[in-house]
Amino acid sequence: MVELSVIIVSYNTINLLRDCLQSIKKAIKPQQGWEIIVVDNASRDGSAQMVKTEFPDTTLIRNKSNLGFAAANNIGVKKSLGNYVLFLNSDTKVDRDSLVKPLKFLKKHPDVGAITVKLLLPNGNIDPDNHRGFPTPWTSASHFLGLNRLFPRSRFFNNYFQSYKNFESIHQIDVAAGSYLMMPRKLFERVGGWDEKYFFYGEDIDLCYQIHQAGKKILYYPKVKVIHYKGASSGLRKESAKITHQPKSVRVRAARESIRAMKIFYRKFYRNRYPTMLTWFILTGIELKGWFRILKQQLT
Repeated sequence: MVELSVIIVSYNTINLLRDCLQSIKKAIKPQQGWEIIVVDNASRDGSAQMVKTEFPDTTLIRNKSNLGFAAANNIGVKKSLGNYVLFLNSDTKVDRDSLVKPLKFLKKHPDVGAITVKLLLPNGNIDPDNHRGFPTPWTSASHFLGLNRLFPRSRFFNNYFQSYKNFESIHQIDVAAGSYLMMPRKLFERVGGWDEKYFFYGEDIDLCYQIHQAGKKILYYPKVKVIHYKGASSGLRKESAKITHQPKSVRVRAARESIRAMKIFYRKFYRNRYPTMLTWFILTGIELKGWFRILKQQLT
């Protein structure tokens, strides 16, 4: 019986992927009966061959084209056998207890639908995107207007990152990033898996929303930590700029998809909850933000 399936989507992050897999090997004991599945989205840097050669006991799935994060994760789950699944980014490094302790906690608390851990950036700071509230119109507006930075401890102004909570204690959050998200397989199948309308960005917020709609909690479990180099596949983040570099075409597409993801989520969950004028205002704001984000990548 397979207890846990670790699913990693790979795209042109060969060195980070190697480090990630090596760290998992150190955290897994042979008798645990866990499995590792790498779904490669047609990487051009030799990632798939590296996995095949250096990690022969890892299940490798080679996609013929880049299907996006959501679709690739769904493929990984279909191939997996575990009662629990862990979605883990290729640009992460886990500690020895980063898999065991969260899984043990999750199994003991059936009311918990998913669990994440303390994700740390290479500089030691907490990755704020792994500790978020849902992007309601006010939450999003206070973030994009910078009010959350002015009042970081305010529940009213900074629900985006929910930094008013104690990051050293186990507590409930709205959104965990897809960089590290562990959940029961049955619940994943019950909510319909990752929504493949998203290509890159936003799919983790969508999945977390569906977990909440299913009446389950998402917990932040800071008793273990994972290093997250962040943005290695997209090339949009400064945290991983010195480690990996994506071509302009990849960065521009990632920028476009991040904006499209915002629109998908808002139309799917919020369009019928808020007035038409507010919906128009929000979608227009997303469009403007997207124009600047894409232009920035085209000019660099």
